[in-house]
Amino acid sequence: MASQASSPSSSADPASSPDERDPSEARRLRLNLVSQIAARREVRSERVLQALRDVPRHLFVDGVALELAYSDRPLPIGDEQTISQPTIVAIMTDALELTGLERVLEIGTGSGYQAAILSRLAREVYSMELLEGLGHRAQQRLSKLGYGNVYVHIGNGYGGWPDQAPFDRIVLTAAPTQVPRILFDELSDRGILVAPVGTQHGDQMLYRFRKRAGAIEKENLGGVRFVPMVTGTQGL
Repeated sequence: MASQASSPSSSADPASSPDERDPSEARRLRLNLVSQIAARREVRSERVLQALRDVPRHLFVDGVALELAYSDRPLPIGDEQTISQPTIVAIMTDALELTGLERVLEIGTGSGYQAAILSRLAREVYSMELLEGLGHRAQQRLSKLGYGNVYVHIGNGYGGWPDQAPFDRIVLTAAPTQVPRILFDELSDRGILVAPVGTQHGDQMLYRFRKRAGAIEKENLGGVRFVPMVTGTQGL
């Protein structure tokens, strides 16, 4: 499959000047959704919550009413893929412990929503998407909305993105049965990788992995349900 990476956009900050693409009703619904997520106290970082307030989720799902776009549920985005539940996006982003200085690798661009959230919290976001049409649409959307520090690459996440490695953080938005070894190799020392792991019809768990002097520490963050990551090379 051909590969393509996006270039930085010179567009204005998407959160700085609300326009007709982000009407007041959308902002009201978004603030209400984030208030609900914050009330559960599963997300500790105010920066993560603010990113959810800033990014207009309705612009990352096509043909969906505003009320549904801001419901706390996954939604279809075509190609048998989904945009994740906002609470899960928040929990996974929070688990990355971003300070704003990191280079992040995302496996599974989808519609680009998670990448847009990450772009508000990290220095650079490198996002890989296996499905060419989905990846190109996400790239165009992110560029149009002004997320200029996101780079989209069409390719198989099981191969990682060696040309841009190492990464300070890695996040998977689809579930492999095992995390590919190459992703741990591409993770910098003291880096964090967050991924759902398991089978589509069995138990999936969300894990946070920390790399310390080459060793991998594993932490279980609870049960989840994600679309499967296409089978590739042997994992850990």
